[in-house]
Amino acid sequence: MSHPEEPVLLCCLLWAHTGEAESLHAYEDRVLQLIQEHGGEVVQRALADTAGQPDEVQLFRFPGQSSLDAYLNDERRTSLSAERDAAVARTELFPVRF
Repeated sequence: MSHPEEPVLLCCLLWAHTGEAESLHAYEDRVLQLIQEHGGEVVQRALADTAGQPDEVQLFRFPGQSSLDAYLNDERRTSLSAERDAAVARTELFPVRF
């Protein structure tokens, strides 16, 4: 008997390479569109207006780990890794409650 998956709730903090905040936002615009196709939801997305803070903060909800894994391994997302690496200096992804 299979057990239903637990929802996955995540916070993602993103810092851009110097001068690449707009490129980071453009990359995220593209890949965040894929989340809904995998059953997930972008609960909140905020862009920083102060230097030294994360350039973008995102809250996600996925129905389970398999949905998150499907999004993370989506070829449309992984094929943009060079674009991501050029724009994103640092990422912190961690589970949250809300």
